[in-house]
Amino acid sequence: MQTQKQEQLEEQLEQQSQQLQEKSEQQNEETKVEEKKPLWREILSWVTTLGMAVIIALAIRAFVFEPIRVDGESMMDTLLDGEIMIVTKPEYLFGDPQVGDVIICHYPGRGNTNFVKRVIGVPGDTLEIRDDVVYRNGEVVEEPYLTPARNVKGFDMAPFTVGEDQFFVAGDNRDNSHDSRNYYYIGGPAAIDRSMIVGHVRWVVLPFDHMRGVE
Repeated sequence: MQTQKQEQLEEQLEQQSQQLQEKSEQQNEETKVEEKKPLWREILSWVTTLGMAVIIALAIRAFVFEPIRVDGESMMDTLLDGEIMIVTKPEYLFGDPQVGDVIICHYPGRGNTNFVKRVIGVPGDTLEIRDDVVYRNGEVVEEPYLTPARNVKGFDMAPFTVGEDQFFVAGDNRDNSHDSRNYYYIGGPAAIDRSMIVGHVRWVVLPFDHMRGVE
């Protein structure tokens, strides 16, 4: 008799345990259903994440750095056609370009087309060129970055004074560069406005075997 009662009790306990387990599983399933987001919320979440990534990328490009491809031969042999440069922005957000800086700039009448040139004159400088030799404020400018074989056409330019908030730029391949010396829109020398300077060229990163700093 004692054994039969124990068996009945154990059977009841087992049934109760099974019922509790089934009830718990049912509650878990209901919770999962409740926690699952509607499709439109999933889509909104993805769109928001993507939008934030785009905004961050644009901010970095506008205010920190930007990769730009060299297009043309006007800066040979400092920069070669097809190379990828890293152009930094912060130094020109808080300061001005200096003589010798290699920059990315725009030209009047050319929209947002990027040009890569070297600053050879800053506001107040008077520049003159005699037989390819640059004079700044009456003194010969030493330009070790030039390749002599690319500077042999005997170019001359009468004295030109750089205006306030303007900069005078030239390509390192002087025999094959349209720049401030001979801007073809006006057929003579013309400085560019400070607002046309985009950033400072600091490094070449591609191709990998051409990686180097730019000076």
